[in-house]
This record gives sequence, structure tokens and C-alpha cells, in this order.
Amino acid sequence: MPSLKSLSSRIVFLLLILVACRPVYVAADFSACLHFFAGNNPPLLAIEPTDRALCYDAFAVLHSGQSKTPIFVAEKLNKASIADADEIRTNHFFTDARLRSAERASLEDYKSSGFDRGHMAPAADMPTAQAMAQSFSLANMVPQNPDLNRGVWAKSVEAATRKYVSRASGDVFVITGPVFSPNIASSPSIGEGSVHVPRYLYKLVYDKDKNKAWAHWYENVNTSNGSEPISYAELIKRTKIEFLPGLKPD
Repeated sequence: MPSLKSLSSRIVFLLLILVACRPVYVAADFSACLHFFAGNNPPLLAIEPTDRALCYDAFAVLHSGQSKTPIFVAEKLNKASIADADEIRTNHFFTDARLRSAERASLEDYKSSGFDRGHMAPAADMPTAQAMAQSFSLANMVPQNPDLNRGVWAKSVEAATRKYVSRASGDVFVITGPVFSPNIASSPSIGEGSVHVPRYLYKLVYDKDKNKAWAHWYENVNTSNGSEPISYAELIKRTKIEFLPGLKPD
């Protein structure tokens, strides 16, 4: 029969293994563009070795080299930025050279795939010509079903968010991204580069002045219809991401 000391040592050893196996939730390095996040605090989540933080003029991307899509895309919008968002759409999609070729989507991956290159930070949100051009980076795209992308997502989510921001008294922080089910590795993919297709898409809206947050949640299928927004707490539960660290929105 093992001694009490032996049992204690085994328990400590098992506890150390459990702690080591738990994911570490940290913020990616967005030091060059913290202003896109409420309170200058990027979301907390389990970071993988191939995740990359990318700063653009009007949005920030945490990109996954495994899915070859964004994990999330963050924007800071307000009445003035929406009023300036009247640029001509460029439709010039491109790969971001800051990402390794093995970790990014290519234009060929989307060809004849049956999926749109779905913006996470919408082109229609962009306040300058350069920001508009940058929004067509494939690092800002996910494979999105066409009817969803051009229909209810564009009208009931993106346009509705801009309408809300245009009436808001201050800054509104918006974070958009995909969810893969059951996980990235087991989700379907397109192209020779294996760009993974998300099962769901979300858009979190946080009104800083009102300390109010809600999220749109849509299944990535052509038959998606309008649905009621979900709470911030429910979004955290579904994504395992703390989008607004240090804040407790209503």
C-alpha cells in the first residue's frame, strides 16, 4: 500500500500536468493599433504559434495560419467614420505578404469553390481610399456562403450596424469573426491551400458610452434567416474568447 507521502507526491504531479495542459489565455500583440479595442485591451484567448496580429489603417486582424482566415477582426466606428465611408469599392483582392505563404489563403483557393470571399471588416465601413483597398486583403476574408454574404448578413448585420453607429453618441467597437465546428482541423476546407470554412459567423457590437454589448450570430449557410442577437456572455461561452477584458457591458 503506497505511503501518504507517495500519494501526496502523485497528486502534486497530476495537478502540475493538468495546469500545464490548460490553454493559456493571452492577448495577441496589437501594440501598433490598440485603439481598435475598447479600453486599448485586445481580446483574451488561447494563442497558437501560427496566429499573427496584423494592423491596417481602419481595422486589426488576428489571423490563424491553421484556418488561413481571421480569428477575429476589430474596428472602432463612430458617426464621423461612417459619414466618411463613401469610397468607391475596389474589388481588388490580394494576399498579405506579411503572412507566410503556407499560412495564408490565395486567390486560387476561392476560385470555383462556391463560396464568396466574405469580408469580416466590411468594405462599406472604410473611411478612406487606402482603407478601402486594404479591406480586400484575404486576411480579412472567410469562405462565406453567397446568399448569406449578399443577403441577410449584408442587410441585417453589416448595414444595421452602420445605421446604429450613425446614431450613436460616441465610439462603437465592433469585432467580427468565424467559428469552426467542431474545430478548425475537422471543419471542411476549400482550395489546394485548405482554407477552412466556418460553421458560424458572429459580429459583436459594443457601445462604449452606453456600456452596452450584443452579438449577431449566423450559421454560414445559404438558408440563414434573421435571428435575435445573443448576449455578450453567450458569445463568450460559444467562442471561448473574452472580447472585452476588464469590461462588464450590459
